[in-house]
Amino acid sequence: MSTSLDVAFDTFMTWRKGGTMSTHTAEAYRHDFVGIADALAADLTVPIEHLTTAVLDKDHMRRAFARFAETRAPASVRRCWSTWNTLCGFWCTEDLLEANPMSTVRRPAMSKRQPSSFDGEAVAKLLAAVGDPDDTHARAWPERDLAIVLTSLLTGCRLSELVGLDIRDLRDVDGANGAKAVRVRGKGDKDRTVTIEAGLVDVLGEYLASRAIRFPHTGRVRARSDSTPWTRFRATDPLFVGPDGARVSRSLVQYRTKRAYIRAGIEDQKVRGALVHQLRHTFATGLADQGVSVYELRQMLGHSSIQTTSRYTAAAGQETRVAAAANPVYKMLE
Repeated sequence: MSTSLDVAFDTFMTWRKGGTMSTHTAEAYRHDFVGIADALAADLTVPIEHLTTAVLDKDHMRRAFARFAETRAPASVRRCWSTWNTLCGFWCTEDLLEANPMSTVRRPAMSKRQPSSFDGEAVAKLLAAVGDPDDTHARAWPERDLAIVLTSLLTGCRLSELVGLDIRDLRDVDGANGAKAVRVRGKGDKDRTVTIEAGLVDVLGEYLASRAIRFPHTGRVRARSDSTPWTRFRATDPLFVGPDGARVSRSLVQYRTKRAYIRAGIEDQKVRGALVHQLRHTFATGLADQGVSVYELRQMLGHSSIQTTSRYTAAAGQETRVAAAANPVYKMLE
């Protein structure tokens, strides 16, 4: 007996939410579900809402994944394969599917290459391009775009983590000469703390000052005229906003990052499928080159497995804040 794919997915999500599932995980499940469902609908030339579990056989799934993989990086295809393997396995246990077809769908092998990052020259070009006040593009906001790129380069935040930052997530560190501690909400709602130095704090302050000018009626209702950019906004306000003053979207951050790569002339160094994530790789590689230990780097990146972090370094290191302060990008802000 076939069931609507939409209904089958909703059944899975209802079951999955019975345990612990972060908003990021829920979005990832839906993203991967829609990606293959779109490919199935295109292959069968039917509206996506007409798809049922009856189409989930090995031939249809192989063609759908082949279509999906044409425009995606192998890492994205691997994740999507895992999602659909989980979905089909659940549907089998619920008698919504007779057999799991995913064992017959080829899964891309895990890459053994070291993570790709930008070299120092490329980073310098990127910072010059992204903070260029002469950028006349309609969506250009140099202060914000520079703040986003530098925050990624100097904290290693994932895209979802950057977008999710609030003003309250950045707090002063006593006796730290202008540094701030940043609370990052990572995968699986696992918090971690990274420290940013005065150079990045100043860039963020300049961005917030420009934001107060662009959106004078946002932030604190009764802000004092002598308020600093940091006290001008409410603790619960998003750190990064879009052209409407609301929390910036993932797609806008990716778009602005891609455009910065093009303007900087470094797009040829970009790995296929990577935009903001390559900045995270650059963060990790920069610290590994400074001798940061794999254990501290794991903490700063929010990795669950130390094997993932060991791709960057196996050297010994220092305290977390000292390690973060050693990032060579800070020297470009002096």
